[in-house]
Amino acid sequence: MRPVLFLDVDGPLIPFGGPGYGPPATARIRQAARANPLLERLDPRHGAWLAALPCDLVWATTWGADANEVIAPLLGLPELPVVDWPDGDETGPVHWKTRGLVAWAAGRPFVWVDDEIAAADRDWVGAHHPGPALLHAVDRRCGLTHDDVTTIAAWLGRPARSAAGT
Repeated sequence: MRPVLFLDVDGPLIPFGGPGYGPPATARIRQAARANPLLERLDPRHGAWLAALPCDLVWATTWGADANEVIAPLLGLPELPVVDWPDGDETGPVHWKTRGLVAWAAGRPFVWVDDEIAAADRDWVGAHHPGPALLHAVDRRCGLTHDDVTTIAAWLGRPARSAAGT
């Protein structure tokens, strides 16, 4: 069964640290940034890096379907499945996305790339997800880096394992 990679946008793909991270924006990204200046922070290399990973990419972001309309074309990604978030105000130490991602994965191995992952999420996934999972926290100031992608690729290339990772 092919693993899933759940991908957040704000923080991992659009860093909060401001412009100047990664290579200069492409003309297409600069044009899109006229409508949303934060888009200029996208790193055009992300699309190729993510597409090369041996997994199924899934948007796990509050951008919802807009991620396919706005972000995917700018990064050269195809239309991806989108996690639909349940209505409700879950509170507590576990991130509001955690339960939904475990349910969506339905036992499949998965990687979750987000800037808001905490120890409580790793513990919850370890106790409630029967398959392997890597919860990979990205530094929201600089976004997804080549080192992050290398770590994820190495995890995806390992034999089956059962514990939640970094």
